[in-house]
Amino acid sequence: MAVKPFPPNRILVIEDEPEIAEMLTLNLEAAGFRVEATGDGATGLAIQERDPADLIVLDLMLPKVGGFEVLHILRRRHDAVPILILTARTGDADRIQGLSRGADDYLGKPFSVLELIARIHAILRRTHNLEAQPRVLRSGPFRINLLQLVVHRGRSDLNLTLREFRLLEVLVSNPGRINSRQELLNMAWDPDGKPMPRTVDVHIGTLRKKLGDSDKSPFIQTLDREGYRWMLPVVPEG
Repeated sequence: MAVKPFPPNRILVIEDEPEIAEMLTLNLEAAGFRVEATGDGATGLAIQERDPADLIVLDLMLPKVGGFEVLHILRRRHDAVPILILTARTGDADRIQGLSRGADDYLGKPFSVLELIARIHAILRRTHNLEAQPRVLRSGPFRINLLQLVVHRGRSDLNLTLREFRLLEVLVSNPGRINSRQELLNMAWDPDGKPMPRTVDVHIGTLRKKLGDSDKSPFIQTLDREGYRWMLPVVPEG
């Protein structure tokens, strides 16, 4: 029996090679998704603004607005849509840049369609699981909405990527407990696409900056050989 994606299941493909875009559309539709495709970044941004997708498959080498810029604009708009980068740029520097800027997964060309679909299912499954928990947590100056994937500090809406939000959720769900790098990888990354454990350090570093964390009185305590833990009390709202 074919595995159907969790609803909602609309995918936006931003890919400038017509043959690849057509192949993606046909295969994703056959897998049960609704698909809209465009060949340039500017149009992709306009489509997402008009009719938000549930996941974006994003090429990097695009006309008008490049893939990295599309990614940056979406995250600047506080758009938490999951993004899977699909590109011929497979070097480590590009992968790190894509993931650090907020992509949820990164797959190089040439690629297996079955692997791509499996990765999409995994991303949507994680997103569905997060949204199935309509909870709001308060911890120190933070209000963390686990349904809307939003974090407020006072009146400020913090601009976290989905990856950073996942890491924060794991930490605040286990206050005072040491979470190893491997545990954080297991909770916040796709099992088929997990990077090296030290990659967690890069994402935690960015998360700490966005939270306004300090070394003197940290929200997230770093234990060099052990991992990380959330230092503030956490209580459910309401």
